[in-house]
Amino acid sequence: MGLWLKHDDVRAFKCLLALSLMYALMAFAAYRAVRMTYVSPLPEDAPTARFSEGRALRHLRRLTVDIDGRQEGRPGLEAAAQYIKGELETIKERAGPEYRLEVDESLVSGSFNMVFLRHSISLAYRNHKNILLRIASNSSNNNDPAVLLNGHFDSPLGSTGAGDCGSCVASMLELARLVVDSNWVPPRPIIFLFNGAEELFLLGSHGFVKTHKWSDTVGAFINLEASGSGGLDLVCQSGPGSWPATIYAQAAKYPMGNSMAQDVFGVIPGDTDYRILAEDYSNIPGLDIIFVVGGYYYHTSYDTVERLLPGSIQARGENTFNLLETFSNSAMLLDAKQRNLKDSKKSGDRAIFFDYLSLFMIFYSRKTALLLYSLPVVIFLIMPLFLQYPNIALHSYLSTFFGLIKGMLIHATAIILAIVIPVVFSVLRLLLSSHAMSWFARPYLAFLMFLPCSLMGLLIPRAICRSPQISQISSSEKLPKEVLSEEAFFWGAFGLYAFLTLGYLLAGLGGGFLTYMMSSSMLISWFFFHLARKHFGDQSLKSLAGYVILSIPFLTYFVYFGGFLVQFLIEKMGMMGSLPPPYGYFVPDAVVAASVGVVTGWSVGPMLPIVSRWLSRPSILQCLLQLSVLGLAISAQFFPYSEAAPKRVVLQHTVRHADASKIVDSSFDFSVVDANPLSFLLKNSKEAAKMLQIGPDFPFKVEHHSIKSSWVALFPVSFLFSGRSKFPAPRSDVYKQFNSLPSLSVDESASLSTTGSRRVHLDLDLGSSKEVWVTVLNITGPLSNWSFADNILPAPESMHGGPPSYICRLSGPSREKWTFWLEANSSEALRVDLAVLDQHLTDDMRKLKGLFPSWADLTAFTTFLSSYHF
Repeated sequence: MGLWLKHDDVRAFKCLLALSLMYALMAFAAYRAVRMTYVSPLPEDAPTARFSEGRALRHLRRLTVDIDGRQEGRPGLEAAAQYIKGELETIKERAGPEYRLEVDESLVSGSFNMVFLRHSISLAYRNHKNILLRIASNSSNNNDPAVLLNGHFDSPLGSTGAGDCGSCVASMLELARLVVDSNWVPPRPIIFLFNGAEELFLLGSHGFVKTHKWSDTVGAFINLEASGSGGLDLVCQSGPGSWPATIYAQAAKYPMGNSMAQDVFGVIPGDTDYRILAEDYSNIPGLDIIFVVGGYYYHTSYDTVERLLPGSIQARGENTFNLLETFSNSAMLLDAKQRNLKDSKKSGDRAIFFDYLSLFMIFYSRKTALLLYSLPVVIFLIMPLFLQYPNIALHSYLSTFFGLIKGMLIHATAIILAIVIPVVFSVLRLLLSSHAMSWFARPYLAFLMFLPCSLMGLLIPRAICRSPQISQISSSEKLPKEVLSEEAFFWGAFGLYAFLTLGYLLAGLGGGFLTYMMSSSMLISWFFFHLARKHFGDQSLKSLAGYVILSIPFLTYFVYFGGFLVQFLIEKMGMMGSLPPPYGYFVPDAVVAASVGVVTGWSVGPMLPIVSRWLSRPSILQCLLQLSVLGLAISAQFFPYSEAAPKRVVLQHTVRHADASKIVDSSFDFSVVDANPLSFLLKNSKEAAKMLQIGPDFPFKVEHHSIKSSWVALFPVSFLFSGRSKFPAPRSDVYKQFNSLPSLSVDESASLSTTGSRRVHLDLDLGSSKEVWVTVLNITGPLSNWSFADNILPAPESMHGGPPSYICRLSGPSREKWTFWLEANSSEALRVDLAVLDQHLTDDMRKLKGLFPSWADLTAFTTFLSSYHF
């Protein structure tokens, strides 16, 4: 190497190699922490006084293997409810005289409006089943404030639901057993709510809050959820107030959570029961705790027991038991009346908190944060005085200050380029590739593709400014110009993080701890760097080591949090929805490229002012460019999907009918939820394409286009779909398997002469539908009132650019008719489009679904569509 590289280049490559090895070791440590590899699950025969993952898995196998399907409308949901109730009755029978246990089976009904995925909708439900257990001491009162542990046992369409949320229910059953068998008598009651209708837009928790006799006694809650197959339980929401986060910081054995998650929670499609319990319909303080690793399987048929990460349920159980103990012992536990008197929503802002590699939790209030986050800004503002001391004058201060501002702008430019250049590379790759998301099944490819070019973006500004005239502070006699320019680079970067930190806090966000850690690490490391360079000189790698070694604890956290974030985004790109072509094709790759750039920026940024002195050389930039091109070329050879990372496809057998017996049209409708279009799927599914009678060139004609209103049964989730296409389907199977189809009929009409309105009373008969998940009414026309949601209309929506409409989802047992009324304020006809989603598949539908490869996960169902005018 020395024969063709200059001495400085050789030193630069040694520096790059050493740093690469250091970051690789930190990434390995972060990987072990995120996947819980250090937690040993206890077997089924573990001591009864300990939480056992093995015993929880026994419950989970009963719920997911022995019981077939826990979706609304399928018999497995009732079987699951009875299994849970039976296990709770067994625990009750075994409890000693010091306990008072009550098992309750509750049927909930109601109706309300909500905004979900930024769309307005009304929900009406009936006879959804919740199973509850209340554990209290025999000396407790019925009105004592209680701790609620909530988890849902229903599953989403087409999913076995082992992670979401069979794992929650299994953990809760083991926890209920543990409370009794450990001889711990809770000082306050513990309520276990086994929620039977969360996947239908949080209906089970709404029914509990609105109708159950124990709801007003709840003083705190823990909501268990899953959007993956395990890993650390992430506290993604906390509040109202800072008390729940304080409890978690004190109690969790394996803590994972940070206040930044709550800043971005609303960006991710979906919602949890936390919304009902803490925000929309109550103000109960609580925690929203979610499995987030393994999101590839979330809401797919691959969400099975075998996919769960070992140790995850063990860590969740031990954490949750500690939380139950700490919550129930807290003097802050108040029932609804006591909270109203205290007005807990105003009792304190949400706290700032974050875990360090799941080893411990750091927690502080926003008042403390204001003090802490102001200090770096103050240091930045007084630093020009320190640099010019003792030659302090207004002119020299301003000259030095503006030099530091220029250093700040240079560092900001480096961070921006670290994000923009990977995005540009991702677009260029897609222009030459036949498919997007090549990194999806192999996340390491994302780093191989985008990390080198992101590093290149970080180094370019410093390479351009290798002899920068950043300021006029060279006139100082204290320091030479070269050293002062280094000071400008360093303190400019420090100032950028300082102002970002304070800006986060003033904007009401909780993510400022990250940039605060960056500025803090820089300050500590800079002090030791100064000591090292006095002994080894400015150009010595030993001086650099003096800076880097002190930064390692901070950098490890940045790699831990950043690696987790990139992995999470990669997994979610398969279900985040896709934008229409041609631009939608580029979005997932651009998002992942930008996220790698952001993570690279905050993982390397605190060291950049120092290491760039060695690395911002043409030879290093050329090497990074070559690695970027090589990474893009290698990644193009990989197929984006596998059984461990399936492509999500929605397949709907759409049956349009005129009445209860006449079918007008039948079609197989497809939608995809990521950037690779349906043509990509069918080109790799030859047998399915053959059944759909698609030629080798896969021409999609006008008649193959499926309009958005065809998917109203899944509103508003259907807005995440794109590439909607349809193909003719036989009608004979429908006639064979369904004797009568859903229909809507007038029960009676009445004119309201006092207001000039008319009211139409309607009966909805679901015919011979077998496994109804949901029924959706899409109403257009002069609707002025209805019998749903306390006679309150939601905000109007527009389906496929049509007239304003009001949408209501009906769910619950379909054996009985639905009766309701609609009120119009004119003689113009009301139009009601009816969509009934039935999970039962015809024989042709089953055959078609079976022809697709294993790397494609198809959520399949039948939807009956009909229209009426009244």
